[in-house]
Amino acid sequence: MRKLSVRPGDRPRWEAGVVRRAVLRLVLASVTGAIAGLVLYSLTRVTSRSLFAVTGALAAVVALLASEWYRKAARLTEVKVTIPQLSELTFAVNNDSRQVAWHMFVETVTRVSTQPLADDEGVVREALTSMYGLFATTRETLKVTRPSPVVPSGQTVEYLAITMLNRELRPFLSKWHPRLREFELAHPDGSESTWTDNAACRAELQCVQQHIHGYAAGFARLAGVREADALIGQVPGPRDEVDDLRRDAGRTARP
Repeated sequence: MRKLSVRPGDRPRWEAGVVRRAVLRLVLASVTGAIAGLVLYSLTRVTSRSLFAVTGALAAVVALLASEWYRKAARLTEVKVTIPQLSELTFAVNNDSRQVAWHMFVETVTRVSTQPLADDEGVVREALTSMYGLFATTRETLKVTRPSPVVPSGQTVEYLAITMLNRELRPFLSKWHPRLREFELAHPDGSESTWTDNAACRAELQCVQQHIHGYAAGFARLAGVREADALIGQVPGPRDEVDDLRRDAGRTARP
């Protein structure tokens, strides 16, 4: 690394510049403080009528600034999002809905819902528990947030979240949670590898992961997340014919 050197003749000028800047900052601070003190003193010397006028003017300025901030925060922006299973949708978002979208994005990308689970990795019970946790967290998030303003030309972030619950998570959990629970009760000391529906459940889990990956990308788009693909990670691969055969075999094997 190149070292920065100061020649002996330059040092006095450099030190003088530092001193001048420090003095200038001190003078500016003193002048600002003196002006503030004079303003406060003037306010204490005015008559009651003038004091009401000054107070009203200050209140009007504060109200104007607050209304401007609220207008910018509540302003709706149209965002187009493409969800593979829902096609392209137009959403109307503001600061509040962006916060909801960010919360949903974090929840989806940090769970098994979007992370690959190979046939010889992980535990199905943990995967189902994680998916149920995503369902419960999403529902609680929507319950405690204000509804987004509805406009004729766009959907809301709540629509995307509720669609993910009712179209992806609810059917999957309603089907596989009781089946796995039935096996666990019948085989308290048994291994999941002996569960006849293990392969079929993993295959459908992979399919749900693919779909939720699209929702996660949609939440990222609504929240304004940059480089969302790098945060989401690897997209679960499509099911092959062997997975389909295993799923069909698992269905026919049940009474």
